[in-house]
Amino acid sequence: MSALPSESESDTNLSPQRRAWAEKNLDAEAQTLLAEDEKYFLRQSVSTPCLNAIVKAEGIWIEDTAGRRAMDFHGNNVHHIGYGHPRLKRAIAEQMDALPFAPRRYTNGPAVALAAKLAEIAPGNLSKVLFTTGGSDAIEVAIKIARAATKRYKTLSFWDAFHGAGFGAAAVGGEALFRSGGVGPLMPGAEHVAPYAAYRCPYGTSTIGASADACARMIEYVLDREGDIAAFIAEPMRAVPHIPPPGFWRRVRNACDRHGTLLIFDEIPTGLGKTGKMFACQHEGVVPDLAVLGKALGGGILPIAAVLARPEFDVGADYAFGHYTHEKNPVTARAALTTIQIIEDENLVENAARVGASALARMHDMKSKHALIGDVRGLGFLLGIELVTSRVSKAPANAAAEAVMYRALEKGLSFKTTFGNVLTLTPPLTTTEVEMMNALDIVDGCIHEIAGA
Repeated sequence: MSALPSESESDTNLSPQRRAWAEKNLDAEAQTLLAEDEKYFLRQSVSTPCLNAIVKAEGIWIEDTAGRRAMDFHGNNVHHIGYGHPRLKRAIAEQMDALPFAPRRYTNGPAVALAAKLAEIAPGNLSKVLFTTGGSDAIEVAIKIARAATKRYKTLSFWDAFHGAGFGAAAVGGEALFRSGGVGPLMPGAEHVAPYAAYRCPYGTSTIGASADACARMIEYVLDREGDIAAFIAEPMRAVPHIPPPGFWRRVRNACDRHGTLLIFDEIPTGLGKTGKMFACQHEGVVPDLAVLGKALGGGILPIAAVLARPEFDVGADYAFGHYTHEKNPVTARAALTTIQIIEDENLVENAARVGASALARMHDMKSKHALIGDVRGLGFLLGIELVTSRVSKAPANAAAEAVMYRALEKGLSFKTTFGNVLTLTPPLTTTEVEMMNALDIVDGCIHEIAGA
């Protein structure tokens, strides 16, 4: 029998610590809901059993059945404008009254307005779009476009990456959790390389510059060795998180151009301001051939995703690469358009850049105090604190990370761990500096308590 997949971008939900936390903290109503949830839903890793049951989500806060509130610094990266933004709810209600649905053979004002807005804010000349109902579908549409445009079928992407749960998205993803379990074979031609990482580099380097250089050389090698890769697909900043050094994506962009390979950026977790720029790729000024948005595009209320492409890759006129029933749904389109307008009008991108810089500085201060912290990293509101049992061996402190997470929940802060030992904080873009520092006070205190236990 093969071993179960190791922890990746999601925290575990089957550990003794989880059971102990649940027994201590869940009230009767939550226990009943969780039991019913497990009874009716097909079980799957990292979502069965659920952590808790919530009854309210507002702003940066979630509230459980026992009335306990927590700042949500996880939110699956959908809550950029906070939960239940009043302006967004009004817009959705108005649109439902005006035009609740449009059959797919018709266009409508909100869908066209959203397409125009995305073309306006997108980097470079990414001015042609298709909408889908989720990021995984949008990734697969982007792959179809790349294959049709290049007349090639192979892809290149990173191990340890997540790009969605569909067959194509799971194939280009690099997490065993989504690729195994008897579901294969997956999409053919999906090649992978190890990603860059300063602290725990798979190439054996010790700095982010050296790691990125080794990674770029491997990408160049594979593109040259294969010679017929249709697309290189990656997050412009790894959402676990890992931040590439200046020059990395320019080098990859140049390598793709030399080999006729399209560059696809998965901006699903990083786009719409999460990193302190509207698009994460704008930090380096590298424009992809296609970009994918999702998650936060629906404002944390409705599901919608988008593929943005250069005009020269409008190659599917005779075919149907998407054509989803709800592709041009006027309600989801209005939600997405309003979400972007809220981000702009409330200066949320600038807030993420400013408050995120303060948070990273505070995290470095925490590292200087706690030997349990091996590394801190991030940009904007994409932040990570890696816990280790030893800074010499860099051995992951998985048990300590899980303990910190549960203790923080009890103190009013929700976040997730990635790869078992990285406290990953992805708050709404509406988070103020005071709220951010309150959250880091909680993390700081919990690490101190766990280290002294």
